[in-house]
Amino acid sequence: METIEIKDEYIELGQLLKLSGLVDSGLEAKIVINNGEVSLNGVKELQRGKKIKDGDIVDFRGNQIRVKAGL
Repeated sequence: METIEIKDEYIELGQLLKLSGLVDSGLEAKIVINNGEVSLNGVKELQRGKKIKDGDIVDFRGNQIRVKAGL
């Protein structure tokens, strides 16, 4: 599982996918999220702008990302 540290209180789901390198663009993030390929804490997430906060785990195609807020 990869850990991504963010500087703010949260990061939006689409931005997290781009930051982690799992997608190449915002458009690709939108497509995979709308297709139901992304889950947040074990639940399918369909909102690209969903706020991902400290301790959340995002799963995409077998890649898990844990978010750590470095406030």
